[in-house]
Amino acid sequence: MAWLSLKVWLVGLSFLGCLYPLVDFSFSGETRGQKPNFVIILADDMGWGDLGANWAGTKDTANLDRMAAEGTRFVDFHAAASTCSPSRAALLTGRLGLRNGVTHNFAVTSVGGLPLNETTLAEVLRGAGYVTGMIGKWHLGHHGSHHPNFRGFDYYFGVPYSHDMGCTDTPGYNHPPCPACPRGDRPSRNLERDCYSDVALPLYENLNIVEQPVNLSALAQKYAEKATQFIQQASTSGRPFLLYVGLAHMHVPLAGTPPSAGPRGQRLYSAGLREMDHLVGRIKDTVDLVAKNNTFLWFTGDNGPWAQKCELAGSVGPFTGSWQACRGGSPAKQTTWEGGHRVPALAYWPGRVPVNVTSAALLSVLDIFPTVLALAGAPLPQGRRFDGLDVSQVLFGRAQTGHRVLFHPNSGAAGEDGALQTVRLEQYKAFYVTGGARACDGSVGPERHHERPLIFDLEADLAEAAPLDRGGAEYRAVLPRVAAALAGVLADIARDRVSRADYSQDPSVRPCCDPRRPACRCRAA
Repeated sequence: MAWLSLKVWLVGLSFLGCLYPLVDFSFSGETRGQKPNFVIILADDMGWGDLGANWAGTKDTANLDRMAAEGTRFVDFHAAASTCSPSRAALLTGRLGLRNGVTHNFAVTSVGGLPLNETTLAEVLRGAGYVTGMIGKWHLGHHGSHHPNFRGFDYYFGVPYSHDMGCTDTPGYNHPPCPACPRGDRPSRNLERDCYSDVALPLYENLNIVEQPVNLSALAQKYAEKATQFIQQASTSGRPFLLYVGLAHMHVPLAGTPPSAGPRGQRLYSAGLREMDHLVGRIKDTVDLVAKNNTFLWFTGDNGPWAQKCELAGSVGPFTGSWQACRGGSPAKQTTWEGGHRVPALAYWPGRVPVNVTSAALLSVLDIFPTVLALAGAPLPQGRRFDGLDVSQVLFGRAQTGHRVLFHPNSGAAGEDGALQTVRLEQYKAFYVTGGARACDGSVGPERHHERPLIFDLEADLAEAAPLDRGGAEYRAVLPRVAAALAGVLADIARDRVSRADYSQDPSVRPCCDPRRPACRCRAA
């Protein structure tokens, strides 16, 4: 059986220099030695099969592979949604989109963002004495009070949404390719269907746009420098710190120059993986240098690969969603198939997290919020329910099981956004609605509703190829347990304090450094 084969396989393979203007590092309370530091690194659109430590057979993630060898890898770890904004909102709140209000992506013109009555991880930790920083992609609202500096982060450096959501002078590699920003008196660009407008991609430092358009080819270097600077300053301040890094990798457009050998698409993607891996390695090396024994580093992803980008998308590994693939569309990003939400995950904390261990515990990005707060000795916000668990006992090797049940929300491919119509129960996975996202060839799998759900046994069928026979004893035994779990969470949400995100749009809220210049340029071309 596929899962047993995988388990056997696993066993066998036993501007930088400026001070931060909004950060006050002084603090008269508890010292850093009394509370752990946290570094959370979130990759974008990275496939489970992209990580060498997941036995992908690549040599593009040497630093991540080393981190896995020095820590613990989790092979049944899931994003909380399979698209950007809902996944990130769940990470920072520990709550699914039906609770926190974020069920689909925010736009360049979005007025709102993560609802202001939701409490973020950064807000709780800052109240517990932490200095907090966020570097990279935010995508939870940029207008007014939705900006990261107003959501608990003392310092912010990054782009407010995905880096394909605006033009640049270094457009990199995309499918379809997108032209550079207009310059001077040139006419507007001839835009393809999937290319954004002529408003350039902005780069923020705190509340200020410091570059527009962003130079994508230099972005990874800037992120690495800002991250290492934050860690170094925070580690000498006497305060514990939280650093949340939202990588641009492996989302398109891919930047950088590919090596000369190998097929072009593979060269481009491999070059991007290596650049990402180098960035992560610099962050880890800085942690090891200044705060090694008291810093918990957690690496994972926001969702699976974006298959419609063809050779510029990553690998789902063995999680091919064969049932859906045979019926059209992609079973990766935007879907609830395993390729859409099973993501790479590594935990690293010398002396606390076991070394070179592979865990098959069922875990989720939702678990980051309650686990970090428990380790920091900070209480969960009152008056609301959470979907994540404190999984510190799993992280420290004292327990082998995580969730018994996970709920995967619809994320654009089928059904209403945010609705819970896919249930993971132990090794079983039930679909009340199926559908494929846009594939490389442009096809989209039809949305299908199943009154009696499709149920797959992932221990026997990693590829989700053949559902259980609806007339069989195993199906009849599992179905009532799935139905009870789904009814239970929906009843719980109905009793909970839930939020509603404002998804209204207004062109006037687009970030713009200088509206008098083409593409909102910060300075003359």
